[in-house]
Amino acid sequence: MRIMAVDEIAEALAIGPGMALADARARLPDLQTTPYDAAGDARWLEEVADSCDRFTPSVALDPPDGLILDITGCAHLWGGEAGLMSALAAHLVQLGLTLRLALAETPDKARALARHGGEMLRVGRKISPRTLNEAGLGYQPQPEQAAAPSTRATPLDVLDLSVDALGLAEDKITALRRAGLRTLGDLAMRPRAPLAARFGQEAVARLARILGEEDARITPRRVPPDISVTQRFAEPVGHSDILRVTLHGLAGEAAQQLAQRGQGARAFLLMLFRSDGHVQRLAIATGQATRDPDLVLRLFQERIETLADPLDPGFGYDLIRLDISETEALGADQLGLTGKDSPARAVGLLTDRLSVRLGAERVRRFAAADSHIPECAGFTVPVARPVLPLADPSGTLEAGEPPLRPVHLMDPPQIVQVIAEVPDGPPRRFRWRRQVHDITAYEGPERLSAEWWKRRDGAGLTRDYYRVEDSEGRRFWLFRHGLYGREKDKPDWYLHGLFG
Repeated sequence: MRIMAVDEIAEALAIGPGMALADARARLPDLQTTPYDAAGDARWLEEVADSCDRFTPSVALDPPDGLILDITGCAHLWGGEAGLMSALAAHLVQLGLTLRLALAETPDKARALARHGGEMLRVGRKISPRTLNEAGLGYQPQPEQAAAPSTRATPLDVLDLSVDALGLAEDKITALRRAGLRTLGDLAMRPRAPLAARFGQEAVARLARILGEEDARITPRRVPPDISVTQRFAEPVGHSDILRVTLHGLAGEAAQQLAQRGQGARAFLLMLFRSDGHVQRLAIATGQATRDPDLVLRLFQERIETLADPLDPGFGYDLIRLDISETEALGADQLGLTGKDSPARAVGLLTDRLSVRLGAERVRRFAAADSHIPECAGFTVPVARPVLPLADPSGTLEAGEPPLRPVHLMDPPQIVQVIAEVPDGPPRRFRWRRQVHDITAYEGPERLSAEWWKRRDGAGLTRDYYRVEDSEGRRFWLFRHGLYGREKDKPDWYLHGLFG
């Protein structure tokens, strides 16, 4: 049993992570311990990462206790980098966390400064840019900010950091120290080839990333949205009318950006950030691209009304964000002569409402699959999910022509008894469900070879399909399973579909 983490009181008594529990109790008999919950810590880190989405949509985990935020293009929303760092530190301290915070031009450099340089911020400490500067938290201003007299931070020099910042295995760190290389500056002034030969290429690669010579981008937990609009509040709000007006305004702002691009949106994500750090997410999707704020508002209202657990604003929301993750080209929409929506648009609006109310997976439509086997040529997908168009295996039909394949297929195909003039010729009569059908007309055969990569259990036999019509005008789709004399001595016949 070993110590995994300690508070500042235990740390002051020389009890630290990695120490055996027996040794710690020998030093401090009244030591209070709690079983280590790795899964619980991972969940808590995920929740903290969710709450940090208010600062940037690009948040990556740095287990077991770190986060990396890419704030490119976000700092101006908080009055600059110092303002964003101050707000981020205040938010995390408010959650009861003790933290180290650093800002740098690359993720690895920021991580090294945060973990191995600067001072900790704890609960009860007032957070401001000046506090960040005094704590030495690694705030490195941009060149144009360097002349600011009172807000400039004293940057931490990454070259002064210990070689522990490389994050290498313990034996590698020990070897570096024995060679007299104790800081990153000691490594930076030496040729890289001898370092790689003696301590491994990984050490050189990590040194280059920490020094900013290489920029390894982070992998965000979620794909950054195409468009994101945000509304912050000076005081937390929770009234439904305010939320509705705010959502409509955000949808209108997003619609303006979409119109400039000539696009429409298909997937929306509403994020409600509570003042206590909790984040509530609501997602909707549309079957057709749209940029109508009224429609977005109606669909979100439908979504809220169908929640099993109603929205709980708690002490209120201090930030609301609307993300758009799926877009496609959308031109101008022209109404009909009556001034009403076209039938296709009306159906689309209906399916969108049903999908939001009943669930996205419950309202489905047919889509073509990339297969020439009839029972595998189509499948159902949610109406809001876009699919790539595929070529129609039945070909393009002129107006008024009968379909080449039936809409309704038997699952599985039903075996029938067939009489043909010659063994490999077209059917003349067949019996199905104890009823005899005399064939008066037929078309075919349409020969379909099996998928050679799936040849098993008879799936490799060729099919000869016939469209037939009986004496009463009913039309059927029959196929002979196997080539006569080559694949099978007595091929079986099956009824695969009915033409309506």
